[in-house]
Amino acid sequence: MPGTPATVALTAAGIPFTEHAYLHDPAVTDFGREAADALGVEPDRVFKTLLADVDGRLVVGIVPVTGKLDLKALAAAAGGKRAVMADAALAERRTGYVVGGISPIGQKTTHPTVLDETAELWDTVFVSGGRRGLDLELAPADLVRATSAILADIAR
Repeated sequence: MPGTPATVALTAAGIPFTEHAYLHDPAVTDFGREAADALGVEPDRVFKTLLADVDGRLVVGIVPVTGKLDLKALAAAAGGKRAVMADAALAERRTGYVVGGISPIGQKTTHPTVLDETAELWDTVFVSGGRRGLDLELAPADLVRATSAILADIAR
């Protein structure tokens, strides 16, 4: 299959990663748990990419699929006061990806990004590769580099 914007961006930046494809079940809506189960990895190592509106600007929050995004903590980490989840259609338009396949890497529009600090507990983590049924495995430091993310405690 051709590369996704995420794999193209990582390759262009010289950042090492491993692609992990799996068969996505269209009936499943818990995409991160599906990926963890399909790939046989600890769910805490699989991170989901969420977009929130922080004081009128979109911010990406990357948290383990086992938890939820703490909107108050995300707002604080992004230097804002208030955050609400972004509309799914807006998230798709601004990232160029579909919900369930939104990668934090290679988005159509660059957004401030915050990675939950628990990513540093692992040698590698998994994030969406830009489509349902594709995850990318890379070192947390490389994820930070690829997204210009800051690390903060944003999961609950």
